[in-house]
Amino acid sequence: MALFAGRHLPARVRAAVADAAEAARLYAACRGPQYTEARQLLEARLRAANKVLAAHNPGLTMRWANIPTLITKEER
Repeated sequence: MALFAGRHLPARVRAAVADAAEAARLYAACRGPQYTEARQLLEARLRAANKVLAAHNPGLTMRWANIPTLITKEER
């Protein structure tokens, strides 16, 4: 069903969904102080994608809570 619904989105919105998902995935992987600049660039990329998504449907935006937590069981 999601595939069917996704086909009806404009191309720019589909691209923004993909970009937001990739930026969130990469953001979750950038841990440590050496990745500060990379995280800032990914945050800007996520904000730009969210701007497109919010203009189409605010429910599509990627929230910071949607990004997987980085704490593993061993680190707790």
